[in-house]
Order: sequence, then C-alpha cells, then structure tokens
Amino acid sequence: MEIKKMISLFGFKIGTTEDAIKKAESIPSFVPPTRDDGAVEIAPGGAYGTFVDLEGTAKSEAELTTRYREMSGQPEVDAAVDDIVNEAIVTDFRAAAVEIDLDEAKDIPESIKKRIHEEFDEVMIQPDFRNMCYEIFRRWYIDGRLFYHIMIDKTRPREGIKELRYIDPRRIRKVREPVKKSAAGLLNQKNPQVPAYEEYYLYNPGGLAGAGYTQGIKIAPDSICYVNSGLLDNRNRMTLSYLHKAIKPLNQLRMLEDAVVIYRLSRAPERRIFYIDVGNLPKVKAEQYMRDMMVRHKNRLVYDAQTGEVRDDRKFMTMLEDFWLPRREGARGTEITTLPGGQNLGQMDDVFYFQKKLYKALNVPESRLQADTGFNMGRANEITRDEVKFAKFITRLRHRFSAIFNNLLEIQLALKGVMSREEWSRLKPQVQYNFLSDNSFQELKNQDLMTARMVLLATVDPFLGKYYSKNWVQKNVLRLTEEEIDEMEEEIKKEGPEVAVPGSPMDMQTIQQQVSSAQQQQASSAQQQQFPSGAPEDDDGGEPPPLEVQEQTETNLKELTEEEKKLITSMTRFMDSMAEDTKE
Repeated sequence: MEIKKMISLFGFKIGTTEDAIKKAESIPSFVPPTRDDGAVEIAPGGAYGTFVDLEGTAKSEAELTTRYREMSGQPEVDAAVDDIVNEAIVTDFRAAAVEIDLDEAKDIPESIKKRIHEEFDEVMIQPDFRNMCYEIFRRWYIDGRLFYHIMIDKTRPREGIKELRYIDPRRIRKVREPVKKSAAGLLNQKNPQVPAYEEYYLYNPGGLAGAGYTQGIKIAPDSICYVNSGLLDNRNRMTLSYLHKAIKPLNQLRMLEDAVVIYRLSRAPERRIFYIDVGNLPKVKAEQYMRDMMVRHKNRLVYDAQTGEVRDDRKFMTMLEDFWLPRREGARGTEITTLPGGQNLGQMDDVFYFQKKLYKALNVPESRLQADTGFNMGRANEITRDEVKFAKFITRLRHRFSAIFNNLLEIQLALKGVMSREEWSRLKPQVQYNFLSDNSFQELKNQDLMTARMVLLATVDPFLGKYYSKNWVQKNVLRLTEEEIDEMEEEIKKEGPEVAVPGSPMDMQTIQQQVSSAQQQQASSAQQQQFPSGAPEDDDGGEPPPLEVQEQTETNLKELTEEEKKLITSMTRFMDSMAEDTKE
C-alpha cells in the first residue's frame, strides 16, 4: 500500500509527501540532508516500537528541560541569564524591541515593502512581543526550544494569524519519518539514494516522557512555529540549551559550598577532650566507669519549640560535643585538654575557582557578575576581550532567535496573499531584523572609527586631485561601497548648491555645475506644474516588478490558490493518536 493511500484513510495528509518524493527523485543524493532541528528520526510505520532509543531520548530531553529550569533558580545562573537577556532584548516605550529591515531587498517595490512592514507589526501583536519580549527570549534561552501553535480562522483565512499559543517543549516533539521503499522507490542497490522524509509534530498534553510518548496527536509542521538554540548532542537527536555546559560546574559549586558549610559547622567550635584514668579495671568495668563519668559531668538540655518542654538528651552524642577517652594505669592521670577549631575557615579560594568556572560556562564576562566592579564607559581601545566576545555572542543569539520572525512572516504573508511561500523563500536571505541595543561598545567603536577616518581624510585632502582621486579616497579612506557612493552623490544633488563660506575658495567648474543643477530642478518643477499628477508617466519599456501591490479590500476578495488551500488545510486539521494509526 502506498503511503499516500495509507494517510488518506484518516482524512488528512500531513505535509506534502508527493512533493518530497518528487524532489528526492529529481535531485537524487546518497547523503542524507543535514538536520539541526533535533527531530527524532524513526522507521516507517510509527513513532514507537521500531526505534530502540526513542523512549530514552524523549525522556532525557524532557528531564533536561526540567533541569535547565531548576538551574535558572540558582542565584549565579539567574544573574548570568538576566544579564544576557537584558543585553539581547532592550525594551523602550518609545521604540520597538525588534524592527524588520528590508534595505537589502532591492528587487521588490516599495509598496510590497510597506505591506511587509505592516504585516510584521501585526504578527508581533499576537504574542504581545512588545511587552513580553523579555520573558519570551528568556524562555527560549533557558529551554533551548520554543514552540507556538499558529491559530487561524479557516472560514476567513485572509485575516491571517489570529493567535499564537505557547506550547511547553516537554509536551511536543518534532518527528521525521522516511517514506517507505514501495512509495518512494528510491533505494536501489546499484544506485543508492536517500528516501524522502515526512515531518510532523507529536503533541501529548500529559508530556512525552516515559510511556506517554506512545500516544499523542500528529500536527502538521505548518501549524507550529518552532525555533531552537542550534545546539545538539553528539548524535544530533536532542536539542540542548545554552545552559547545558554549565551543569557540571554548577553541581561542583553546589557540592563544594555544602562541604564548606559542613566543615564550618564541625570545626568552628573548640571541643574538650577528657582523658579518664581507669587504672587496672577490666574492660567492662572501665567502660562502665567511663559512662558514669560522662553522665555525671554532662548535662545536655534541649528545648522543644513545638511542645515548649525542656528535655534531657544526654544519651546522644553529636560531633559538636566533647570527647571522652580512657587512660590506663602507668600513664598520666585524668586530664582535660581542648581540641582547637579550624584554622583555615576564611580560605575560599576553591569556591572562587569553581565560581569563575561556572561564569565561563555561562558565557558571561566575570567582571559583569562581580558586585564591586563598576560600569566603565571607556573608549573602544579600553574594552576588554571578554566584552568583545560577549557582544559577538549576543549577536549570534539574536540571529538565531530571528528564525521565529521568518516562520511567522512566511505564514502571514501567504495567508494575506502578499506573496507566495516560494517568493518569501527567495526574499528571506535579504531580510534582516534590527534589535534595539543599549550597549555602548558598538557606538563607541563606530565613533572612534569615524574620527580616525575624518582625521585621515583631512590629511589626504591637500593631495586630492593631484596624487589621489576622489573615488579612491571614498573607497580606501572612508570605506564606502559602490552603492553608498551612488547614494551619497544623489543626496548631494538633492540638497542643492552649497552656500559658499566667506574666505573658502570655490572653483568655477563647481559653481557652474551647481547653477546648471538648480536650473534643471526649476525646469522639472515647472513641468510638474504644467502637467498635474493625473498626467501619464513615461513608460521605459522595462520589465514589470516581480511582485504587485495588493490593496486590503482586493486581498480579502482574492481567490485562494491551490497552494494556499493546501496550507490552510494543513494548519487547521490534525490526525488521530499514533496508537490509532497503528491499529488502522
């Protein structure tokens, strides 16, 4: 039985199995694709019973998520995570924490860019990212995974995403299943090829640990917005958090702190040592004599806070009490001495060592977590190497977290009819996201670089036109690209003729160019007055823009394409539990 017919028995087809098969047949390869999403790869026929380590992997991943959250409660870890999140996500009531940047997308018209900006702002309203950005980023950084259920109205799909609902990562897991040989027909002994894969998410409200992994709901990938940390284990089967490498240093620090506390309690007091002379008494008589002396000289009264009584606990002897030692005849007589307390109670070098090791594992400069270190607004040449590494680490985190915006925008633009998913896949490499930043290091660095370039430009200016050309100075001194040079030239022309400063020489050629430019602008303005805005524009005969702007009313009335219908069906219908799949 083919895989297509088997899934159609349930009334729903997850993903596009036929497309995956066609792609695997048209672009064959014997090397499996590289996956960095931490999905579980299973054998055809189900998600349990055919994979030996499946249950253990899911259980371990759920336990790791719980351990990461417990680690975040440690004061040192909490301070480090808080510092990282505060540096990556900056909140300001006057500006958004994240803005989309389409300056690199030069092939699409401005109308489409405006629509994309509007849809991005609308998408950010759903998770209330403006107010909850700190909590969302912190949750992703600690757990290493972030899942959202994308909810739409299938009766009115043109309204786009209606709600984003958070999913606990311990209750959902991405699963990848290869298509059967009979369906794909790709495996051949003479020409081995990698089969096509079918991907879906498995959700269980009770959690996926233990036996709960055998039951769940299959969800299409289009219904889930998933972004992970990009860190995987050595088998690429579990997604790890950025806190994973701090597990061992944190446990060592906890153990050492407990040992230090126990040592402080046991060695802090000075205890007495009683040497009792038992003479030539037999062993039994000597022990009885020792006990009588202990009871006679020891009176341990304990106050019970629950009953309010004072009771006698002389029968117990703890590590903080005195020592009683017998002494035979011929040695010295009865003697009482003292056992001194710990002499190195103030040494904490070993604790500080493991604390520094924990800070390094948390990717935070040690100076940031020390209370006696002040904030230094130094120049760029005074910034430490650790701060530079930390700034680059924050940049990598932002780039990785930006995948959530790409996933949401892809669905939103496809549902609104702004562009297809294929068009977005071509546009996505040119889309950037600017995070609001309050780190003064980058600003100070840019200021120092600009100051150095201006000083060098003033030095080279007397030789301009004699030994160096203007284009060479713009490229090698000011470090401008060809696009930036063209933009500067256009802006200089738009600003009009410069006002001559008294005493500053201006050559006649420059003055003539400015006068002619002003005359051209006056002629163009007169022509615009003669022909109002309703006049036809010049047709250059070029190709039409790749994307056409769509008005809101026209978008709502636009018919759904087959691709959009397939996307809506995939996002609004789910399969039954996996146990029922096996029965069928």
